[in-house]
Amino acid sequence: MKSYSIEVINEVLKGTIIGITSTKITAPEQLELAGSSEISFIGNKKYEKFWQNSNACAAIVNEDISIEPGENRAFIKVQNADLAMSQVLELFAPPTPLFSIDIHPRATVEKTAIIGSGTRIGAGSYIGPNVRLGENVTIYPNVTILDECTIGKNTIIWSGAVVRERCHIGHDCIIHPNASIGADGFGFRPDPQRGLVKIPQIGNVIIGNGVEIGANSCIDRGKFSSTVLGDGCKIDNLVQIGHNSRLGKFCIMAGNSGLAGSVTLGNGVIIGGSASIKDHTTIGDGAIVGAGSGVVGDIPAGKTMLGYPAVEARDALKQWAILKRLVHESKK
Repeated sequence: MKSYSIEVINEVLKGTIIGITSTKITAPEQLELAGSSEISFIGNKKYEKFWQNSNACAAIVNEDISIEPGENRAFIKVQNADLAMSQVLELFAPPTPLFSIDIHPRATVEKTAIIGSGTRIGAGSYIGPNVRLGENVTIYPNVTILDECTIGKNTIIWSGAVVRERCHIGHDCIIHPNASIGADGFGFRPDPQRGLVKIPQIGNVIIGNGVEIGANSCIDRGKFSSTVLGDGCKIDNLVQIGHNSRLGKFCIMAGNSGLAGSVTLGNGVIIGGSASIKDHTTIGDGAIVGAGSGVVGDIPAGKTMLGYPAVEARDALKQWAILKRLVHESKK
């Protein structure tokens, strides 16, 4: 079991230690569940009240904290407790699944595939013709990467993921289990003789560097050219991104949200859980779409939108307040 003194942890965080604890810290844990040898964190002053009843021997706290740690307990004060906690989690992280051999004998690697040095491929995975895997790529068991795809260095692809033909994934990406990259976009047109006719989807998907795609999420290929995810985008589980959508850099999409076809997101856009975005919609840089909202028109940069259909957040809150009053008055 890993354990660290408060001083060793602070060497990583470079914060300021307040108080004294001689206890060896064995794990990080949330305040209300922490044991006497565990470290927690307080990222907001409103959570100070929970410290007294916590069993944690230490906590990472923001610099504006106003309480004292107490006997044989200590705080590490930092500028951002949330970011510092991520460093502590890295300290205590268990090792990832082991590979006894770099390329498992039960993996299928086509002869024309190019495999970078240090790359590992698990059992049952398929690497298709003319695929190019960069250096130190990790392909866990039962991954499918089809013809002419490229995967950048240090990218990790977890079991069950499928990367369809001619798609391109950048460096330092993480693709979680059962994600689908490059499935056909949802394109059909009615025909009097044949019913619904499938529209061929001949494009691909291009994913930038440092992108993370959650489990069971689907990124559809473009109908004409490419569906594009910019550098640093973070996509949660069970997210749908429709064909020919284009995401700028560092966009966030929370679980069960979805983009219809040809949606454009600027840089730093945040899409809340279960939000739905209509096709051919443009959302400007830094805009936020609240959870469960339905966007049916363009959103200027920097706006926060709520509701179904989505309107500016302050207008949505006013509408909800009016409805609440009307309901209350109707019960008199």
